[in-house]
Amino acid sequence: MKRGFRVASVILLIGSLVLLAQVPRENFGLTFSLFTIAFGGMLGSYLLAGEQLNFKRLLLLGILLRGCLFFFEPNWSEDGARFLWDGELLRQGQNPYSLTPRQVLEQQGEGIGLRAQLFQVLNSPNYYSVYPPLNQVLFWFGASAAQGSIAQGYIALRSMLLLGEIGVFFLLWGLLARFQLPMKQILLYWFNPLVILEGVGNLHFEGVVLLFLLATVLNLSRRRLEWSGTFWGLAVGMKLLPLMLAPLFFFWKGVRLSTRFWGMAVGVLVLGFLPLVYWNSWENFFQSIQLYQGKFEFNASIYYLFRAVGYELAGFNTIWYLTKVGIVITLLGAIWVSWKQSNASLFEIPSVWVQLYLLYFLLQPVVHPWYLLPGLGLSVLSRQWTFLLWSFGAIFSYQGYSQNPVREQPLFLGFEYGLVLFGLYLDYFRKERTRNLVG
Repeated sequence: MKRGFRVASVILLIGSLVLLAQVPRENFGLTFSLFTIAFGGMLGSYLLAGEQLNFKRLLLLGILLRGCLFFFEPNWSEDGARFLWDGELLRQGQNPYSLTPRQVLEQQGEGIGLRAQLFQVLNSPNYYSVYPPLNQVLFWFGASAAQGSIAQGYIALRSMLLLGEIGVFFLLWGLLARFQLPMKQILLYWFNPLVILEGVGNLHFEGVVLLFLLATVLNLSRRRLEWSGTFWGLAVGMKLLPLMLAPLFFFWKGVRLSTRFWGMAVGVLVLGFLPLVYWNSWENFFQSIQLYQGKFEFNASIYYLFRAVGYELAGFNTIWYLTKVGIVITLLGAIWVSWKQSNASLFEIPSVWVQLYLLYFLLQPVVHPWYLLPGLGLSVLSRQWTFLLWSFGAIFSYQGYSQNPVREQPLFLGFEYGLVLFGLYLDYFRKERTRNLVG
């Protein structure tokens, strides 16, 4: 009987994912219904799992879940088109940071390759590229494999993302065993519909960041500090956000005085960002980053509350000031948390990283659902609730796309962040913290 329920959970998960891949994000009612079914399938698989899991079977099931989405066009994000655009410029020997896509077309015309097709679906034609050089290498591979077909370019990107996800699976499996945690914890990431849809499905590279962070933890556990520094540097090279973990490394007894760790980390960072110096593109790169700290707003929490206060006091949107204050609070908070945890054991490090990610996201003006993937993967090791609950609640952010232009409703933001608050209560405020996520 139990086996039958497990099979039914997997079938529900596969079926709902395949349907979700074909539903446009504007159709929130259907999107929410199918996502809820998929999330239920994941939880059912977790609750019904025994203490002993079959490694090969689990690995193949996760690959199957992601493989189901391989040949569908990403419906929830246009970022994949920008990835291929940058990669196409690199393939043609051009600097992806020097011009905006619109400037490229105005100065060079449609050109050759995928440019004309990609420009029609770009969501950022007037902005310089915001993706670090290491990420651009993967975009170049995707564009090189596209051979004039956007669909083939998406498959190439998905293939790289799938390899990264397989790497995450191996690392999580090894770390769960090393930390003597229940192996079924891995299901909360490996079968999570948000991970599958936003990673391989919608072509976001946060899963690769998680891969490097988990490799950092594994090498710390083996006292291979030069490799842990290398992988942390690679994580920052993919997305700048893991740089906020620097205060913890600075204070933490395990690496603060290690020349091997810092030497490799700094070396990787210098090499990773050297192309920006070589191309003289720092200014354009940071101009795009500043858009997330002075113009864009989406799915925020505490920031929206302070913005409302700003409207009352100043009579206009105080985003420029609020984002600067948010950066300062995040930095000071990261330093304080890192100092307090300077004597933490290795097993507590994922939990501290989860705290830092939460601090950052709760103060940000933009929190897209795929941003949560590294925090969710790390919380598998720390056995905390917040990111798991948020991985379901994040679907409420897609309600904003049901209107044109995008318009967020406070009710749905309340649903999402109500779950986050409940998770924070369970993780940090209940007298006897729950260490078992769902059972």
